[in-house]
Amino acid sequence: MRVLVVGAGGVGDAVARIAARRDFFELMVMADYDLARAEATVAAAVAAGGGDRFVAARVDASDAASVADLARAHGITHVLNAVDPRFVMSVFTGAFDAGADYLDMAMSLSRPHPERPYAETGVKLGDEQFAEGGRWAAAGRLALVGMGVEPGLSDVFARYASDHLFSEIDELGTRDGANLVVRNEAGEEVFAPSFSIWTTIEECLNPPVVYEEGRGWFTTPPFSEPEVFEFPEGIGGVECVNVEHEEVLLMPRFLDAKRVTFKYGLGDEFIGVLKTLHALGLDRTEPVRVKGVEVSPRDVVAAVLPDPATIGPRMTGKTCAGLYVTGTGKDGRPRRTYLYHVVDNETSMREFGAQCVVWQTAINPVVALELLATGVWQGQGVLGPEAFDAVPFLELLAGAAPSGYASSWGMEDR
Repeated sequence: MRVLVVGAGGVGDAVARIAARRDFFELMVMADYDLARAEATVAAAVAAGGGDRFVAARVDASDAASVADLARAHGITHVLNAVDPRFVMSVFTGAFDAGADYLDMAMSLSRPHPERPYAETGVKLGDEQFAEGGRWAAAGRLALVGMGVEPGLSDVFARYASDHLFSEIDELGTRDGANLVVRNEAGEEVFAPSFSIWTTIEECLNPPVVYEEGRGWFTTPPFSEPEVFEFPEGIGGVECVNVEHEEVLLMPRFLDAKRVTFKYGLGDEFIGVLKTLHALGLDRTEPVRVKGVEVSPRDVVAAVLPDPATIGPRMTGKTCAGLYVTGTGKDGRPRRTYLYHVVDNETSMREFGAQCVVWQTAINPVVALELLATGVWQGQGVLGPEAFDAVPFLELLAGAAPSGYASSWGMEDR
């Protein structure tokens, strides 16, 4: 397997640090628009034991030809997209044009319904990619979409619950929460999102999507249906709200459930900041002219906030990704089960030099790549994680090193 990772930001950098300890691939090209950033990631991977299997390159993720040319130059078999979702379609197309398989952690962007954005869906997350499914299948090629943590591991949990825990599912409810705190040099708590603010704005201010059997997909206003969800391993209760997310668009394509939701534990401060950005128009992506220069307001917000890849040393706490499943168990009795994965920032920083949110996102596509390299997972067309057997993934993720990734997951019946 010869892998091209497009994007050497926080998640791409963590992918390299994790993959450096594995032997399933022959070559991993770390590519970024900023060559120096790609070179720094390669240096970190080499220091982690990756040897000469890592090389750095420059790529323009907005240009499918740039991606395809780089993939051809290195004989790439698999392209892993680790850049903002606005570049999904160009990287997706570039991989196809180069004859490579494809993986990503976020799907093609949505566009709200022009007249009823808070009631009906317009173009949904992933629609543009699934529209290409026939072409990928006819070419005998695989595009594994939504293979991060959420989406990704949460979807693997959904397949596991459907196959092994439940005979009938009332709701597949992804619930994400954390007790992370970031402090400045003076020890004061500061606002510093642990993931790309560009992506966070996209997820949280777009109309959330909900799926219901018999009704299909529909939307609600942002931050709807608040609930306090109790997260495990000391995180505790966190208020969660509906957010647009890929799981709601993926799970119903492959699994039977009466309802599918995604709720994110944002907290009052974060919600307040997002509402302010929206009120001021700073969430807009369309460029505006400022003193003769065209600039996207959302890019300005991203530029003035700390880079999520750099805040790890100033962050404390844990992050939890999980899926709350309700319905009827295999024994015919009512069942409520939370399947989850918790990462402590102290642990991920100490062992990999990566903050916990980006590390938790990055480990899952690496596990998936290994399963594809060994032939345990096989498929053609545009598929989500639900299309594959969950057991090998969960066993490899939690298995003891060096054969496994030594990253345990948990399950609570409630």
